[in-house]
Amino acid sequence: MSIVADLLLTDATILTMAPQGPPRAGVVALLGDRILHVGSDDAGLTAKRTVSLGGRCVVPGFHDAHQHMAWFGASLDEFDLSTPPIRNLEALADAIATAAASTPGDTWIVGNGYDENKIGGHPDRDLLERVAPGRRVLLTHTSGHMSVVSSAVLAQLGISESGCDVPGGTVVVDGSGRPTGLLQEQAQNLLAPLRRPVPVDDVAHAIARASEVYVRQGITSVVEAGVGGGWIGRTPVEVLAYQRARDAGQLNVRVELMVASDVLRMLPDDLGSGIDLGLRTGFGDDWLRLGPVKVFSDGSLIGHTAAMCHDFSDSPGVRGYLQDDADALAGTIVSAHRAGWRVATHAIGDAAIDLVLDAYQRCVRDYPWAGKREPRHRIEHFGVARPDQVLRAAQLGVVPVPQARFVGEIGDGMRAALGPQRSEWAYRFASLLAAGLVVPGSSDRPVVDGRPMLGIHDMVNRRTASGEVLGAAEVVRAHDALRAYTYGSAYASYEEDRKGWIGPGTLGDLAVLCDDPTNVDPGELADIEVLATVVGGRTVWDAGLGIAE
Repeated sequence: MSIVADLLLTDATILTMAPQGPPRAGVVALLGDRILHVGSDDAGLTAKRTVSLGGRCVVPGFHDAHQHMAWFGASLDEFDLSTPPIRNLEALADAIATAAASTPGDTWIVGNGYDENKIGGHPDRDLLERVAPGRRVLLTHTSGHMSVVSSAVLAQLGISESGCDVPGGTVVVDGSGRPTGLLQEQAQNLLAPLRRPVPVDDVAHAIARASEVYVRQGITSVVEAGVGGGWIGRTPVEVLAYQRARDAGQLNVRVELMVASDVLRMLPDDLGSGIDLGLRTGFGDDWLRLGPVKVFSDGSLIGHTAAMCHDFSDSPGVRGYLQDDADALAGTIVSAHRAGWRVATHAIGDAAIDLVLDAYQRCVRDYPWAGKREPRHRIEHFGVARPDQVLRAAQLGVVPVPQARFVGEIGDGMRAALGPQRSEWAYRFASLLAAGLVVPGSSDRPVVDGRPMLGIHDMVNRRTASGEVLGAAEVVRAHDALRAYTYGSAYASYEEDRKGWIGPGTLGDLAVLCDDPTNVDPGELADIEVLATVVGGRTVWDAGLGIAE
């Protein structure tokens, strides 16, 4: 009895992204949740349904290797303060005044996405008091690494008239020592008693909202870059929210969860640091599983809190700072490695990258994983990487996770912070590939717009919002950019054996595009539309192609 496929897609331009084998095909067949066949013809297969794509392009489903799904979903219910439309502080003030008029008096006014580099400075408590007197207001910076709160919030925190010391963070004060309302890095944890934990059902709702957006953009897999603790986590039981969304049929993308290092504790038997029951990286299935431990070593580049070896170009005397004592940070990384966790450390400044590379070297030298594959530890962002750091990362087998999207959306702020020479080291791609590294594609959404085709566009063009090229030597071909968002991200998650390319036995995750990204003018990449998305053989988005049953 011959095998009958569930779905046969014909007359297609298929970019397989296969590490070996034909790079292009014309027909792909799916059976259950897997690819049954891909080739130049149907090889005599029959199918329950056959759809001709009329030459449209099929690629492996996009995989965003670093984003914040619950944060993004929640932001959809908050006031948008990004630029555009907010272009100056007065426009921000008007937006908050409008929000105050439409929000009940006992309800928080929450906005997100402002960028002081674009609007002329940070808002402060006095501006908020002028437009929303007596109200509790929270405005999150586009980076997520700082927030501004109103006088009413400062009063609740007991710091309305004088600041306080926060390890790894700053309560910013003016010349007289009065808090301005700006809370940087770990100082945001002061808000936890007022804002955390978020109810599990609210987090599940945010995840569902994000999932709806993602599938329309061709995204089939994501890495959630921090759950369960610290300023990035929304509730200590955040994994439960993902389970609830999945149980309700509202999680239509595959999710790998990074566990915030804040929740680790020492395990018995000298095993290092872990979580209850000894769970670690890899626990779960192809839909929802634990990924690396997430460690924050430093802060934000455009927020000037990233740990640099030299002063920021536009802020003499400022070099940012580490989130904890250097030895403590290294100890956290090594202890998690000993417990069997892959580690993903946020490091943007070159001083932070030095620390993390030193720690990863200690991991593989002093505590090798006997009988296991290499750890493939990650550096999230790898923001300002000197040439020697690129080579060292390659020697250690580290996975760098930069965001080309930052170039297009916040690149002008990065250029101002770094100056001309160090701007050439920012969010590299071509030099990482040349060093032999496999580079994933990611956005850090909602810090920036996370559409994968925008990310691919920025890898290829590297133009800032003002039109300037940032890092001309880091431009890559469209094929390399597409490979990053497919095979590269699967590799970063240790899933390249079954994901990130189209071949017999791989997961049935596909995106159908209106055009071939490798065959259009580079300036048109961002305009390529996603027409359908298939996850595990099931069509979760169809713009009218007739793929969905």
